[in-house]
Amino acid sequence: MTCLEKSRFRDKELGGPNNYVLISPIKDEEKNLPNLIESVANQTIKPSLWVIVDDCSQDSSPLIIEKAKRKYKWISSIRLDEEKRRDSWFRISLVLKEGVNFCYEHANKNGLNFDYLGTIDGDVILDKDYYEKLLNKFKEDPKLGVASGEPFYLIEKSKVVPAGDSSPGAVKLIRRKCFEECGGIPVTRAWDSVFNIKAVIRGWKVKQFHDAKFYVTRQVFSAEGLWKGYKEFGKSSYYLGFNFIHALGKGLMLTFRRPHYVGLAYLVGYLSSLILREEQIDDEEVRNYNKYSRIKNAILRYLKYPRGN
Repeated sequence: MTCLEKSRFRDKELGGPNNYVLISPIKDEEKNLPNLIESVANQTIKPSLWVIVDDCSQDSSPLIIEKAKRKYKWISSIRLDEEKRRDSWFRISLVLKEGVNFCYEHANKNGLNFDYLGTIDGDVILDKDYYEKLLNKFKEDPKLGVASGEPFYLIEKSKVVPAGDSSPGAVKLIRRKCFEECGGIPVTRAWDSVFNIKAVIRGWKVKQFHDAKFYVTRQVFSAEGLWKGYKEFGKSSYYLGFNFIHALGKGLMLTFRRPHYVGLAYLVGYLSSLILREEQIDDEEVRNYNKYSRIKNAILRYLKYPRGN
C-alpha cells in the first residue's frame, strides 16, 4: 500500500499562505536547474516543500540540487536507481509517483499539512506571482481541481513565443482532494491527460488561466528529436483510446505548425499502433472518454462557438 493510500488529510481552504508542495522530475538539467531554482525561490508565495526527483542524472545536476538544499530548507531531493528504468513514456509517471510518496511520508513525519500539490518540469521559468495567481483561482472556485497557466517558449533570453496548449503537464497545480479522489499519479503514458480525464469524470474543473504565465526553454517532445517525439505522441493517442477520426483531425491540425512534418510523424505513430493492434490502456473510463466524449465535446463546442463568432 502506498503512502497516498495510507494517508488522507482533511482538505481545507488555504489554511496558510504556502500550503502547497511541488514535485520536479529531473534528468541532466544542469543548464536549466539554476533558472528553475531561482524562479521557484522568487515566488511571492513559496511552496512549503519542493521535492526534486533526480532520475539518474549524469551531469552536474546532483551538485546543483545539493547546493540549493543547503540554501533553502524547504527543498528536498531523492535520487532514483538506474535499475528502475522503463519505457520513457511511462517513466515520467513513475518518477513523479516516487516524489508523491516522499511528499506524503515527509508530511506525515513532520506534521505538514498541504492542500495543493504541483508538478513542475526542469526546463521551466515562472512569473514570480505564478502560484499566487493559481492559489487565488482555487479559493474563488471550490470545484476547480486542476489549474495551469499559459505556456510560452523562451527560445532566446529576449525572444518569447506562445506555445499554445502544447505543454500540458509542465506546470500544473492540483487540489489535494481532487488528487486523492483520482487515485494520485496514474502510472501510464501521458499521465497528465489521463489524470485530467479522471478529474473531469468526477466532476472537477480543469482549467488553464492566461494571466498566470510560464516559459519553457525547449520545445515539447524535442528531447529525442521532434520526429521521434511526435511519433511517440501518436502512439500514446492510440494507447489512450483516441478514435481514428479524432487522431486524423489532430494530425492534420499539427501539419499547420512548424515544422510541418510533426503532423505526419504523429499520424505515423498512431497508424502504426492501430495496424499492429498494440496494447491500449487498461482503464475503461479513460478509453471510453477518449473514444466517445472527446468528439462529442468538440462538436458541442463548435456548435456553441461557430467560426466567425
